[in-house]
Amino acid sequence: MAHAAMNALARTRVLFDMDGVLLDTERLYTQATQAIVGRYGKFFGPDLKRETMGRDAHVSARIILERLGVPLSAVEFLAERGPILEELVLQCRAMVGAERFVRSLKALGIPMAVATSSDRVIYDLKTRSHTWFDLFDVIVCGDDPRVIAKKPAPDIFLAAAQDLRALPEECVVFEDSLAGVEAALAAGMRVVALPDPALGPEHFRSAHAVLLGWHEASLSVLR
Repeated sequence: MAHAAMNALARTRVLFDMDGVLLDTERLYTQATQAIVGRYGKFFGPDLKRETMGRDAHVSARIILERLGVPLSAVEFLAERGPILEELVLQCRAMVGAERFVRSLKALGIPMAVATSSDRVIYDLKTRSHTWFDLFDVIVCGDDPRVIAKKPAPDIFLAAAQDLRALPEECVVFEDSLAGVEAALAAGMRVVALPDPALGPEHFRSAHAVLLGWHEASLSVLR
């Protein structure tokens, strides 16, 4: 039985979203967004956060501005938020337990990829003090030319699988957003959700497994 399980793991490839999964940056996006909408007396709450996180930045911005009635264009909003966010992410921390889990997979020789909607420049800012990102075999960012459509489209996960030389059914994705879960399912992959408890884990029932944190992660969720 153990031998069969290890044979199955030998064919497994693991794909990770970055924000809110590997790095504790989602709260920084919330903080930066609130800094802007707060000027207009608005509140960026968890329901709106759940609806917009993980999506293309311009799409998310339009939804936020329309829902809250903030008189900015998506371009103006993102231009204002960019410098705030860039300063915040320079000090971002790893999600508790994420590095340990990644190192455990590396020790087993399981190929791994990061598939993040962040552009490469922002990815570099976020990870420059986290040398453990060198453990990943593949990095695919949102500005990769193969990513025609952002999450919930499957493009980014299919591109990462391609670089890992893996079939979709051999891939397990760790995600924290509903858009990301939808993208992984659309790619034909197994998906493990790691939602922020404030966003309501009950909304992630479409995932194959839901974890309340990396402390609940084990090799069993890969199968």
